[in-house]
Amino acid sequence: MLTWSESLSTGIEAIDSQHKELFSRINSLLSAMAQGKGKDQVKDILVFLGDYVATHFGTEEKYMRQYLYPAYPSHKREHAEYIERFNRLKQKLDSEGVNSLLAIESQELLVQWWGTHIGKTDKALGAFLRTKIS
Repeated sequence: MLTWSESLSTGIEAIDSQHKELFSRINSLLSAMAQGKGKDQVKDILVFLGDYVATHFGTEEKYMRQYLYPAYPSHKREHAEYIERFNRLKQKLDSEGVNSLLAIESQELLVQWWGTHIGKTDKALGAFLRTKIS
């Protein structure tokens, strides 16, 4: 499960509130999978997550373009790679259903990736944006 803490805060309210919502939804998905909930419930959460992730990445990328963030290309590349991996995971879940291997893969993509991305990449973006916005 993902746990929000102030150490993950970027200091940019729009980004932080989206991160918190992502954590909540990812935790809902992981809980549904752990409880062996139906494929439809897992699929519904994945559809929402896919849409919300695209919205969230769009928000960050808008800030990066607006304030000419020098690390924009590498940050955007991380987003693109995540979306690609997420879509592959969704396809596997659609075709195979929830199983142990996919639960582990989901955990890595949905928990570890976000913890690392927010803790490093997004924190650096937040530090940059705070110097430009305030």
